[in-house]
Amino acid sequence: MKEKVSVTIEKDVLKNIDSLIDNLYIRNRSQAIEYVIKKVLGESKTAVILAGGPEERLKISKDEYRLFVKVGGESVMEKSIKNLRKNNFKEIYFIARHAILTKAFSFFGSGNAYGVKINYVEEKKSDGTFESLRLLKGKISSKFLVVYDDIIFDKIKIHELWDTHSRSHAVTTLLLTTSDEPSKKGNVLLEGNKVLSFIQKPKISDNYIVFSPIFVAEPELLEYQGASLEKDVFPELARNNLLSGHISPVKETHVHKKE
Repeated sequence: MKEKVSVTIEKDVLKNIDSLIDNLYIRNRSQAIEYVIKKVLGESKTAVILAGGPEERLKISKDEYRLFVKVGGESVMEKSIKNLRKNNFKEIYFIARHAILTKAFSFFGSGNAYGVKINYVEEKKSDGTFESLRLLKGKISSKFLVVYDDIIFDKIKIHELWDTHSRSHAVTTLLLTTSDEPSKKGNVLLEGNKVLSFIQKPKISDNYIVFSPIFVAEPELLEYQGASLEKDVFPELARNNLLSGHISPVKETHVHKKE
């Protein structure tokens, strides 16, 4: 919610602020001032760690979940939380089933020790990634970042993905990389930053641009229908010209095996 205020500013400062107006991303003086303030103060942003689905699916071994396995002395989830905080994501929603939530809370609690607030959202059942994410409907009122549970992304420039989305008119902006096995991932046909089509794990593909499991979305995404982001929602957004992409030269690391 925005509030109208009256301020007094030096003419030279105001001239510099007006120079930011490009009539594309910053259209007026109010937006320019808001942009400068956010840059100085550091915008507080919201992120989601998506760990839905059956608990057995998230195990890396008989007794250990991928989220909590240590890589370089830190668990995968701890790395995620620290990286999100470094990028000014101070409110984090963590979606998972009961056993995983309980274990996560025992490690991270409220998140205060990491400079964040962690909101634990319990999933009872789900038929896909979007049914998990839609548990946040009514809880989030501004754009948010989503990262999947089993990745390390500390080399990804999250702020560039965020800025790309902020400059777009899309409902969702996907992080994109390349893969030599495109039929095993979400396959994306791209024109500029616009995603023309999204096909999850096509049988055959010679298009090597693929979805990495990180994206930014507007709250209206949660109004859509379907079970899976990859099979239902992303393809629909692409058909309606509401899906954009940001290509990263650096890839995330997936933690699927103990090795």
